[in-house]
Amino acid sequence: MRKTDDIIDALVGDLKPVPRHALARRFAAGALPALAVSLVLMLAILGLRIDMAEALMLPVFWIKSAYNALLATAAFLAAYQLARPDGSRGRFFPFAAAIVAIMTVVAVSQLMMSPAETYRTLIIGSSAPHCPLLIFLFALPVFAGNMWVLRRGAPTDLRLTGFIAGIAAGAAGAWVYSWFCTENGMPFVLVWYSLGILLTGILGSLLGPRLLRW
Repeated sequence: MRKTDDIIDALVGDLKPVPRHALARRFAAGALPALAVSLVLMLAILGLRIDMAEALMLPVFWIKSAYNALLATAAFLAAYQLARPDGSRGRFFPFAAAIVAIMTVVAVSQLMMSPAETYRTLIIGSSAPHCPLLIFLFALPVFAGNMWVLRRGAPTDLRLTGFIAGIAAGAAGAWVYSWFCTENGMPFVLVWYSLGILLTGILGSLLGPRLLRW
């Protein structure tokens, strides 16, 4: 019995209490620099949209930005919770569904108020083939940052955690891309931006069980 106690004492002797808010600081240290890398990458490859001054006056620009920012925020908060052994996804899926539902209402409303001959432009635009891929590209630095943070945590549902971390990265990448994208169709954003975000979520669900194992 004494030997067992000695072994336990040896194992816990060097343990130190985790500083308060350490996980939050790790997320900030992982996500914010990664987001900056994505922004620099976007500026280096694409640059800001050429009509930025006019775009800032358009409600559709800010709706597009808010859609991505809200999805990213909801996913980051859920990933923060899932990084703990006793964490859960919370209300991420209801919140995400509500955000997508509101965007769907906005997209359908724009279609209903527009002439039928503009539907193709509003839905397909001129960049549908490469929009999701560029979002995926700009999401990768944030995805790497998220994985770095979560590997230092203790998630238990690795596939779900990877998926939500991927959604957070994808939405952050979509927000970055929105500063270049000249598409003003809300149906375009709903379909093609969401596809790019989902692709990053799928990547997270595939890599989560491998990268987050502890």
